[in-house]
Amino acid sequence: MRHEYDLVVIGAGSGGVRAARMSAAMGKKVAIIERQYLGGTCVNVGCIPKKLFHYAGQYPDHFDDASGFGWALSAPSFDWSVLVKNVSSEVQRLNGVYRKLLIDAGVELIDGEGYIVDSHTVAINHRHLSTERILVAVGGSPWKPDIAGVEHSITSDAFFSLPEMPASIVVVGGGYIAVELAGILHGLGARTTLLHRGEKILKNFDGDISDFLRQEMEKKGMSLMLGENIVSIEKSAGGLRAYCASGASVQTDCILYATGRKPVTEGLGLENVAVGLKASGHIQVNNQYQTAIPSIYAIGDVVGHKELTPVATAEAMWLVDHWFGTGNKIAINYETVPSSVFSAPEVATVGLTQQHAESRYGPDDIVIFRTDFRPLKHTLSGNSERMMMKLVVQKSTDRVLGLHMVGAEAGEIVQGFAVAIQMGATKQQFDATIGIHPTAAEEFVTLRTPLAR
Repeated sequence: MRHEYDLVVIGAGSGGVRAARMSAAMGKKVAIIERQYLGGTCVNVGCIPKKLFHYAGQYPDHFDDASGFGWALSAPSFDWSVLVKNVSSEVQRLNGVYRKLLIDAGVELIDGEGYIVDSHTVAINHRHLSTERILVAVGGSPWKPDIAGVEHSITSDAFFSLPEMPASIVVVGGGYIAVELAGILHGLGARTTLLHRGEKILKNFDGDISDFLRQEMEKKGMSLMLGENIVSIEKSAGGLRAYCASGASVQTDCILYATGRKPVTEGLGLENVAVGLKASGHIQVNNQYQTAIPSIYAIGDVVGHKELTPVATAEAMWLVDHWFGTGNKIAINYETVPSSVFSAPEVATVGLTQQHAESRYGPDDIVIFRTDFRPLKHTLSGNSERMMMKLVVQKSTDRVLGLHMVGAEAGEIVQGFAVAIQMGATKQQFDATIGIHPTAAEEFVTLRTPLAR
């Protein structure tokens, strides 16, 4: 049967846009459907605005550090409305860029809610699109628990458009989004409490990362309430009060839930086709991103392999090459995907954590190299912030399985080392690499003494 389209993509986030553009560039007839905004979470309420706010939150430390280098500054002032306006303008510019890229590539862009009717049909705005393939790339959305008074709280999506910066805030969660937003707000001057039901922040990261970052955050004066769970929220003239299961309570101006994101699968029409869902609600796919229905595929956060923008775009590129290209593109190794947390200080990591490595290979086959130190800059600035670097090495092969860092510009530093980890570099090859002096990054190639086990 001849279909009107070669591909219909539902969701114009990073993965969906990349798949649509690449397919159209190969001469295929493509339509992409978006119900909210172009660029998805990353451009609108994620990576881009978050990183810009992160930069803003660093300036108070820069001002404080300057005096040790001979700079005398008058008291700085901060205007939240200017930051929000300028970030919003940049997001709108990027929305326009995405729209132009799609149109210039020859992709038909349709605003509205796509609904899967059957394995080859998508309904949109009273139209039925007949297509050879359907790609679901709808991403995720934040969620809040069902507790009394939760309607008085906000999620991370609303954070970037708050009309005023709260004088005090409770950020609920212990994952990277919660840690990042708490660091931003604390840096900008809000009295910030990070409240998390678990005993550790960043529980999916290396244990040393979690412990070290917590120490640095507390050193900066942020309040961390771990092992606490909010059971109700009460609004009064004085603001909000969060009541915890332990009996503790916190008074604050704002409560922000950053307790993770859930895949947006409701209203897609998945009940019309036998597309399987995991217990988490993510769409189940095989190693070719294909669902149980051969013509329907899914990538990105709605699949949940690694909920990161570059992963979604990499999945899109692999899939389009698999469909319409040579089919020789290297499959993604999810264990060597680098990631960064734009916390205060930053975190970056690539490869296995110590805990994962020891579980897989046994503790006797794992060697750990770790250091923490005061960066050269702070010998004059007087800032007490420290950095931590760590290598996880397999003894039997000498291969560096994991590389982890807490400190300034961690993401910029670890991105380069991710190439080495992806290529299977050994500790001997790290040792043979000459460092750039004086830099923090050189520590990764000068670590010589393993930790005593």
